[in-house]
Amino acid sequence: MTPLLPRIEHETAPQPTAAVIWLHGLGASGDDFAAIVPELDLSGCPGIRFIFPHAPSMPVTLNGGYEMPAWYDIFGTELGAGAVRREDASGIVASARAIDALIANEVARGIASNKIVIAGFSQGCAMALHVGLRHASKLAGIMALSGYLPLAETVAVERSFANARTPIFMAHGTQDPVVLLSRGEAAQQQLSALGYSVQWHSYPMPHSVHPREVADISAFLRQVLA
Repeated sequence: MTPLLPRIEHETAPQPTAAVIWLHGLGASGDDFAAIVPELDLSGCPGIRFIFPHAPSMPVTLNGGYEMPAWYDIFGTELGAGAVRREDASGIVASARAIDALIANEVARGIASNKIVIAGFSQGCAMALHVGLRHASKLAGIMALSGYLPLAETVAVERSFANARTPIFMAHGTQDPVVLLSRGEAAQQQLSALGYSVQWHSYPMPHSVHPREVADISAFLRQVLA
């Protein structure tokens, strides 16, 4: 059995019947987005358990091997053979198992999988897309914030048809210097070409969260969980 990641939990009402698992970015922690919950307009939604897991610390190549919270290693922007970006496939798969364990834990606590949203920012966004598209049971939705689609070449063959119609919310800053807007747009285009229902939003911001984005996230959660 995969051990559960340490995490912060916030319930909007006793005995929640829905859940949002929200994954932080590189070098951050579950605390990063916990403060956003009071800012969300969740009127009409059932009680929601927000779960903000902490990624394990590991050496990150991009940062000179310095250890920091990370879902997987980042090798840098160098291109490998055939102009394919190098990715830490084994690290992504290992974190996917840990996130799937969190989903299974919520189901064991009485929340149906189709009432669970998987969300993430930056590297957490990449993991939310990786897990959400491949998860064997129907999820309520996927929120992909300021990130990209990892292991993009395997999505078409590895995706789960249980989530072929799961709504996807994607958001990106037009001035993002960390994950370029073009990477988010490429992910949106690939997912749309595969038939996914993608809601695309862009905001005049760097690698951050925009006030209008918070309102749009609220509307998405009301749409998929109400």
